[in-house]
Amino acid sequence: MSITDFNCTYNNGAGVNEEIVQKTKLKFPDAYKNWEDMAVLAKEIKNHEDASFCTLPFCHTLEGEALGAVINYGDERIGPRGKDYLTSSIEDLLSISELDFSKGRLAEVLKACSYLRQEGENVALYISGPFTILNLLIDLRYVFKAFKKSPEVMEKILEKLRVELLRFIREAQNMGVNIFSYGDSSGGLNILGPKLFEQIVEMFTYPLLKEVQQIITDDSIMLLCPKTSFALIGTNKAKWKNIELKESMKYDNACVSMIGKAKFLGEMCIKNKNYILKDRVIKSIELI
Repeated sequence: MSITDFNCTYNNGAGVNEEIVQKTKLKFPDAYKNWEDMAVLAKEIKNHEDASFCTLPFCHTLEGEALGAVINYGDERIGPRGKDYLTSSIEDLLSISELDFSKGRLAEVLKACSYLRQEGENVALYISGPFTILNLLIDLRYVFKAFKKSPEVMEKILEKLRVELLRFIREAQNMGVNIFSYGDSSGGLNILGPKLFEQIVEMFTYPLLKEVQQIITDDSIMLLCPKTSFALIGTNKAKWKNIELKESMKYDNACVSMIGKAKFLGEMCIKNKNYILKDRVIKSIELI
């Protein structure tokens, strides 16, 4: 069994192009907080990048904040990022509250998604993996220690996060989201090491995606971070399947064209929208 890592060339910072800031005249960081501004910003970014879908939110801090992390919202140059951890006790994470879709930035993002879909836009929603979320709630050093000293506690925490992410995906789909983007930048092979990385695939990633496969309808699709794709392939939890396209096209257009034809894609980063699939083939991921 051999897991290949994917060399990511994108960072997790948000930040907005100056031209877009001037054109929209939005105020930051307020534009990251209310649904009307989010919708305007998402649509303008889509148009500026000549993309085929709007993407929300503009960071990877949404779930962590909704679970109690303190966020620095930044500005137009540097987007939302973690400010203060919720706790330094791993046991405290067992009692964090459920995601509340009726309040806060979480509710605003879902409203923006719903509005954009009503406007006829394809909407991609970022879903963060467990280590990206945990990295906002607690120093990951405590998490790594807990995997060695209190594995049963970590198993319960991961189960809680899995349940919450599935609830989030269901709610987002109800609000019209038709593209989900899943990744876990803080939980890559280069950070966790081969042994723990493989363990997370077994304990979390594979069970999560098996349920996602049942949840998302033929009107939706999930785009996986290539790090996640390679993890599934390398642990024999999935295989690639070539799907022929009618013509060579940009990766983002190909992803939209695969809605209803595949559940998971993930050969390249969602941010690499303008990559041209010259060979007229896109790879789907089939869970085993």
